[in-house]
Amino acid sequence: MKIQKDIKIKNPQGLHARPAALLVQIANKHGVDVTLQKGNTVVDGKSIMGILMLEAGKGSVVRVTVEGESAESAMEEIQQLLENEDPTE
Repeated sequence: MKIQKDIKIKNPQGLHARPAALLVQIANKHGVDVTLQKGNTVVDGKSIMGILMLEAGKGSVVRVTVEGESAESAMEEIQQLLENEDPTE
C-alpha cells in the first residue's frame, strides 16, 4: 500500500533534529518506506540528515509518501508528529 499526503509543519522550530529522529523511529517501527519532498528536494524518511537537509521550517508543506503494509498507521503517526504545535511533546 502506498499513501501520499501534503502536510503543513506546525511545530514552531520546524522539522528539526528531535522530530526528525522521531519520524525515523516511526518509519522503522512500522517497517515502511518513507520519503519526504519539499520543492524539488526528495529525501529518505529514514535518514535524519536527509530530513534536516529539507530545511522545513514552521509553515512549510512537505509531501510525505509512505509505502508498506502498515502505511496507514505510519502516516497517521507521522501526520500527528508534523502537525503537533507543542515542541515539548
